[in-house]
Amino acid sequence: MSSRPVHVLIQELSQVLIQLSDKVVENLFNALHAVKFQNEQSARQIRFVDREIDMAEVNLEERCLAFLALQQPVARDLRTIVTIIKINDDLERIGDLVVHIIERMPDISSDTLDFFAFEDMGMHAAEMIKKSIEAFTLKDRMLADQVCALDEEIDVMHRSVFKKVTTLMKSPDSDVEQLIAALSISRYIERMADHASRIAHEVIYLVTGEIVRHKSGFYEKLIQSLKE
Repeated sequence: MSSRPVHVLIQELSQVLIQLSDKVVENLFNALHAVKFQNEQSARQIRFVDREIDMAEVNLEERCLAFLALQQPVARDLRTIVTIIKINDDLERIGDLVVHIIERMPDISSDTLDFFAFEDMGMHAAEMIKKSIEAFTLKDRMLADQVCALDEEIDVMHRSVFKKVTTLMKSPDSDVEQLIAALSISRYIERMADHASRIAHEVIYLVTGEIVRHKSGFYEKLIQSLKE
């Protein structure tokens, strides 16, 4: 690894992470657009970009591990590299979820996409991802807390989709395959928001050294909402 100052190397790795996040968010926007307009050519491009994301994720992890081995950082520098590695993994997983949405494209119509307001839900998740990376860039604890708070909005949207789907499935003329696809897409977006929250938690760890435990009880909330 280069003999340049440690802080310069960390800045370079951070910049690579930011560029990766931009590509992931752009691929999410493109996926929602492709599904809405049933654009198979765009779907193929999204899969191609995801492969680029996978390769970039592996490359960044290798660079971080080399940095740990050769520089042996301590304190804040060590926390920064550990945080980059963990965020890198979350971004790759979000990228995989984007591809899962595309895989559902043949099973869902544009009208169904609009009915469940998936574009709005996807935009919220994308905003969480962008804000979590901004919190990392600025080392901003308050912004990271805001991202965690936004996760509840996505959970509410997902619970709403779940309730609508279960209600519609009771109809004898319901399109069960489309409804299952809709529920899957909702779950994919909800999981993206969870990963954005994980990134925010890692930022909190970076800034404070505090390990934030992931919230639990989502499915308990889901079952309770069905009783309301």
